[in-house]
Amino acid sequence: MTTAITIPAAQTALLVIDAQESFRQRPYWAESDVPSYLARQQALIDGCAARGVAIVQVFHHEETGVFSRASGFVKTLAPLSIKPDFVVDKIVHSALAGTPLKAWLTRRGIRRLLISGIRTEQCCETTTRAASDAGYLVDYITEATLTFPMTHPVSGQVYSADDIKARTELVLHQRFARIATVEQVLGEM
Repeated sequence: MTTAITIPAAQTALLVIDAQESFRQRPYWAESDVPSYLARQQALIDGCAARGVAIVQVFHHEETGVFSRASGFVKTLAPLSIKPDFVVDKIVHSALAGTPLKAWLTRRGIRRLLISGIRTEQCCETTTRAASDAGYLVDYITEATLTFPMTHPVSGQVYSADDIKARTELVLHQRFARIATVEQVLGEM
């Protein structure tokens, strides 16, 4: 059991990182975990909206390919429904690096971040580490993140999405974030 965080909703922000159609175009896209992810992500979005938690939608951009603006895929992953209070465009893994996000959070008095989105071990984990280092209290909501199987470049071992999520929780827990569920964070507000 993890300790409850008692930061008020008004000082909390939900980051929905890279939940965008660009990923459907990648060769590693797999539908197997998508329904569960979408249900948990939407529950988190809806619960935060109902409690007055600021919602930040983050989009990843690249100059070319399916992450470019010209591709038409840099838009909310269907069928998610989100009405963000702030939209951040990023070109690196962390939503805090080179974006106006930290200034926006500071102006709003945000002290706690709820991390969700795509991919578990990349932009979500990187943003978590950067947020912790910047002094935010961070909840990592693994069930509201999505990733895909990966093959180790040397051994050839295939790691499942569940393996990757477990590893991410292991390295973040009590170092950079508290690992929490959707119900847990919503129940604390």
